[in-house]
Amino acid sequence: MNVYESALECAHVIKAKFSGTIDFAVVLGSGLSNFEREIDIICSFDYADLPHFPLSTVLGHKGKLIIGKVKGKIVICQSGRFHYYEGYSVNQVTFPIRVFKLLGIEKLIATNAAGGLNPNQEVGDIVILKDHINMQPEHPLRGKNDDRFGPRFPDMMHAYYPDFYNKALSYARSKNYRCELGVYVGVQGPTFETPAEYQAFHRMGGDAVGMSTVPEVIVANHMSMKVLGISIIADCGYPLEKLKVISHQEVLEKSAEAEPKVTDIVTYVIENF
Repeated sequence: MNVYESALECAHVIKAKFSGTIDFAVVLGSGLSNFEREIDIICSFDYADLPHFPLSTVLGHKGKLIIGKVKGKIVICQSGRFHYYEGYSVNQVTFPIRVFKLLGIEKLIATNAAGGLNPNQEVGDIVILKDHINMQPEHPLRGKNDDRFGPRFPDMMHAYYPDFYNKALSYARSKNYRCELGVYVGVQGPTFETPAEYQAFHRMGGDAVGMSTVPEVIVANHMSMKVLGISIIADCGYPLEKLKVISHQEVLEKSAEAEPKVTDIVTYVIENF
């Protein structure tokens, strides 16, 4: 069974419980699961109950798909994403995005916790993504293309939908949140970056660095979905005087502190598109 057929089988299981139109898919990153509180839940699925779905193995990633209402819109929320560093193939990492498209969803919001690469940043700042640099070792579109999903050579000029990021930024600034547009550098992990890597990624033009999001965004663009990406700066890696030893637990804690602001931005976008 290929990826398309597997994703279709999974989509059928979801449609058996909820067959209505879903307006947004939301992928929650580390420490950002409290967005679930905004959802008037209609139904939910444990990943273990969905055919071909991987299981999340990382602290801070719950492992549920939740369908419900947010500000009158229907959303499906992926609480717990998958990462290449967990040992999953890139097709498994991006499998939920394929399923979302086959459910008829055209808009994706992907959030994450990231390391800061901009000297003006502080822990807790928000970066709304306008672009990314892919430094991961595997590409989710490598191999034979399935034209049912999208073209062999998809354009990535607007990997992140300008209307989303411009309006999200305008709203964040109206609320006086520390928030800027920026570029996300996607790396494999699971190690945090070395001082030299932080400097190199800054010089490449990065504003945030993390171990997720890029494969999902590539696959979403392959299927012509519109994407909003948001990073919480959970630690600062540049300049070097800001750099300190960190742990995943600290990343979760710092993300949780800034999470209400990200939830507010995400809720605004859902309500207004």
